[in-house]
Amino acid sequence: MGSIGSGVMGATEVLTSYCVVLCLLQMVALSSGHFTVIGSQRPILATLGGNVELNCQLSPPQQAQHMEIRWFRNRYTQPVHLYRNGKNLHGETMSKYVERTELLTDAFNEGKVILRILNVTVDDGGAYHCVFKDGEFYEEHITEVKVTATSSDIQILMHTPNIKGVMLECHSGGWFPQPHMEWRNSKGEVIQATSKFHSQDKNKLFNMSMVLFIEASSHRNVICYFQNLVTHQEQSINIVLSGELFSWKIVWIMILSTISFVMIDFCMTYCVQQQLIHEESLSTVDNDQCESDQSEGTCYKRNYPWIIIAVVPIISVFAIIGVMLFLHLEQRVSISDSLFSLYNSWLTDISMILGFLLSIFIVTTIAKSSLFNKKWCIGLCIHMKEAEATGGPCEGEEL
Repeated sequence: MGSIGSGVMGATEVLTSYCVVLCLLQMVALSSGHFTVIGSQRPILATLGGNVELNCQLSPPQQAQHMEIRWFRNRYTQPVHLYRNGKNLHGETMSKYVERTELLTDAFNEGKVILRILNVTVDDGGAYHCVFKDGEFYEEHITEVKVTATSSDIQILMHTPNIKGVMLECHSGGWFPQPHMEWRNSKGEVIQATSKFHSQDKNKLFNMSMVLFIEASSHRNVICYFQNLVTHQEQSINIVLSGELFSWKIVWIMILSTISFVMIDFCMTYCVQQQLIHEESLSTVDNDQCESDQSEGTCYKRNYPWIIIAVVPIISVFAIIGVMLFLHLEQRVSISDSLFSLYNSWLTDISMILGFLLSIFIVTTIAKSSLFNKKWCIGLCIHMKEAEATGGPCEGEEL
């Protein structure tokens, strides 16, 4: 029993000695300044215009009030915030961080500090070094900051519809970093954008813009979609296009076609009517007189104006319609071109002008031919009087 008791006491003494040695070694390590600095391993997200807090602490936890604590970006000699000898030395920090940083020291006894950056800007993104220095010994931890800005201001602008379709522009500004943007249909499927543009303002925020050309037979409900690739925040706006926007195209084609057919029909009817009148007038002229007139070209001249009236307007109608179809079907400007909308508007305007000029041309031609016909009738009557030496007015003589 005595030997067993002495053995237990010996083991206890050895264990106690071991614990004392460990404590002494830890005290020596702490007194010699050996420690590490730990902090967040993931990037810290900072909202533009808000505040962000970066923390780091000593391991193992220990008193840090007597140490120098330095936060800096790229250069050690240009601190973001500097704490030394129990004071915050704002005069030695970078100018753009003056009065924009705070060092929270509530947990100094545990070796934990928090740097608060106020009114975050785009330039505040990047790596931050947290350095604890005790005498000649120091350790650091690097924390990554990512600045983000998401905008809810999205606008869709619609250009004037043309014969091919309608052009939509989606604009949104105030994003950082550059967001992902796309057009989608009502089912959430991606629609290929006609073109995309982006720019940065003086604050380095991204202004995004994309264009979509919708054909008359294409989508009616489209969505302009944006996503912040850092925070994965989403913003979108949709527009529903009424079918009435494209109905004018059919109406315009029907009007132009109706005008063309009415003009052709009117010309042909008028020509036939005038030809019958002329044939009736010519029937009163004896064959011998007509033959003598024919030798002088009179009979040929009598029919010549009606050939012009019949052929010229018809050829003009088909020629102008052919030109308009050629201009509309031949793609000369790319849809992604900034002048595409203007180009199509010009085609629409020139088509209406050509149609209007066509109508004026036909009416003018008929009016002139009618005036020529009346003069010809009067000349015919005079000729008949001289040839036959008979009285009686001729139709149109009083004119």
